[in-house]
Amino acid sequence: MVTLAVEQLNRRMLRARDAIDRAYAQPLDISRLAEVAHVSDAHFIRTFHATFGETPHRYLQRRRVERAMFLLRESQRNITNICLDVGFTSLGTFSRTFSDIVGESPTDYRARGYVMAAPTCFTMAWMRPSQERAVLEKRAAAISP
Repeated sequence: MVTLAVEQLNRRMLRARDAIDRAYAQPLDISRLAEVAHVSDAHFIRTFHATFGETPHRYLQRRRVERAMFLLRESQRNITNICLDVGFTSLGTFSRTFSDIVGESPTDYRARGYVMAAPTCFTMAWMRPSQERAVLEKRAAAISP
């Protein structure tokens, strides 16, 4: 059974996560997010990780990569502009983070082409970046010749 205090803390964490989602292209401001959740900075980071399974920084990176994936699929804009638009300040960091989360470079992802038509709920679930899937694909690529 969830206590009232835990339920209230979870709601405040959801509000903070929503704030990250709304301002994904802006720099991460832990102090402001901690204020949204009404906790200290350190407690916010620990509680966010316990609640959502990843740190606020990693969550923000994943959200930025998700947006970049959409822009890579749906536009012909160059990768540098997409990188800057989603909130990364370095193309190298963007490419490394994208590869870590998705399992392939932004260029390879774009070259793979259009996603097969399917119900939106299936497409969203399949296209959502997964750290576990990326690690498994990296291991499989390292094993195969």
